[in-house]
Amino acid sequence: MRSQPKPPARKPSATPASPLAGPGSPHETDLQGRKILPVIMCGGSGTRLWPASRESMPKQFIPLTGPRSTFQEVLGRVSDPDLFEQPIVITNDDFRFIVAEQVRAAGRKAEIVLEPMRRDSGPAVATAAELALQRGGDTVVMVLAADHVILDPAGFVAACRDALPAALAGQIVTFGIKPSRPATSYGYIRKGKPTVGKAHAVEAFVEKPDAADAARHIADGYLWNSGNFVFRADVMREEIARFEPAIAQAVRAALAQSVRDLDFLRLDAAAFERATRKSIDYAVMERTTRAAVLAADFGWSDIGSWNAVWEISKRDDAGNITRGEATLIECRNVLVHSEAGVLTAVIGVDDVAVVTTTDAVLVVARDRAEQVKQLVEQLKTSGRREAVEHRQIHRPWGSYQGVDAGDRYQVKRIVVKPGGRLSLQKHHHRAEHWVVVRGTAEVTIDGAVKIVQENQSIYLPLGCVHRLENPGKIALELIEVQVGSYLGEDDIVRLEDVYNRVEKKA
Repeated sequence: MRSQPKPPARKPSATPASPLAGPGSPHETDLQGRKILPVIMCGGSGTRLWPASRESMPKQFIPLTGPRSTFQEVLGRVSDPDLFEQPIVITNDDFRFIVAEQVRAAGRKAEIVLEPMRRDSGPAVATAAELALQRGGDTVVMVLAADHVILDPAGFVAACRDALPAALAGQIVTFGIKPSRPATSYGYIRKGKPTVGKAHAVEAFVEKPDAADAARHIADGYLWNSGNFVFRADVMREEIARFEPAIAQAVRAALAQSVRDLDFLRLDAAAFERATRKSIDYAVMERTTRAAVLAADFGWSDIGSWNAVWEISKRDDAGNITRGEATLIECRNVLVHSEAGVLTAVIGVDDVAVVTTTDAVLVVARDRAEQVKQLVEQLKTSGRREAVEHRQIHRPWGSYQGVDAGDRYQVKRIVVKPGGRLSLQKHHHRAEHWVVVRGTAEVTIDGAVKIVQENQSIYLPLGCVHRLENPGKIALELIEVQVGSYLGEDDIVRLEDVYNRVEKKA
């Protein structure tokens, strides 16, 4: 969650203690029926898991260790109605329809809040606290990352219950994970004296150490910093206002001027932009005297690299993991992640990760997996589209994928989900030919509506006003052939759109 360079360790500053932070524990009857409001942070880019994870579809939305995405796994972990309220998801405009679709596919409901620009975790947590305050000052909030994996969901739920007494007493509780190895990719926490329930005071936060320091930290009983928090809404609001008044003021104004856009709550851009870009670690956790840590052991990982994926996955007797179409011969401790039915064959190598997508292949030594982020930056500098965008592009109505391209033409495969409706649009530089291969298409051309079924086609001349819709019960699949002098996606003039993507003219 951090984005700024940090010193090796910081001890929470000696700010005046609040009465809420006293040692008394809530009475047992105070805990009966108390629920936690989960707030899921869902805006990261996950470049260390390239090429499977890219800015257009980052790691929290893709299945890495099972059939569901990590975001959907988080939704499942906070689904017990006896303990958890309906979650709030904080994301950005680019991911709003992906979030909505995955919430629906998971069989859940959520309040989806859109940040107009990225301001790191500090303003996001401030937003969570303000939204929770609308339900009452003593609302208990749990901030979760959408891209973390937990192998023991029942242990996680038990830890949430254990965090309630300290949170109700006014402490900001973070889950400290009992280390399984001297990891150098995680921050650490030095715990102090017991406070409320099973929580301890935080003596210091320690930045990612080298291998020798990591081993010493484990010997001294340090915990991994998971970056997930449980707190009372009024406590977090008070601490943010004390340490970062600019963030507090900007977030309150952004919420006061927020608007409803379909099923989303859109924060005001001008107000939110005034929020300082800062992580919640810097903004509050390393400065407050209310920080507490709860030791937990529920199989946590932030899956920050392909090596981390290998570490948490079930391996065969040779230490190998395969996902998708893969064949291995005489390999040990190898991870193969192959997408879209692409066969990946690996022979005679050890301790590597091989990731295959439709448009990129990565081969990396597992102990060098952290350098994938550096590789992505190099690809961006070179102007490679593959650095940020998948071949398959997701839209609120479905998806499209490039199949072939040449001088003055390109071919795409388009999938429109049942009920999906593309915008009413036109193009200045290209004509299109659609061939339906599955399902039924309802096509509007210059006001005339036509039904196009399987094995039928339709021609859309340059400049015509058109729309595509799927009126059926199954996915509509078609092949689109574009021909023209310019084929960029910005040659789309939207006239009407059910997803509110038409730019409003001043």
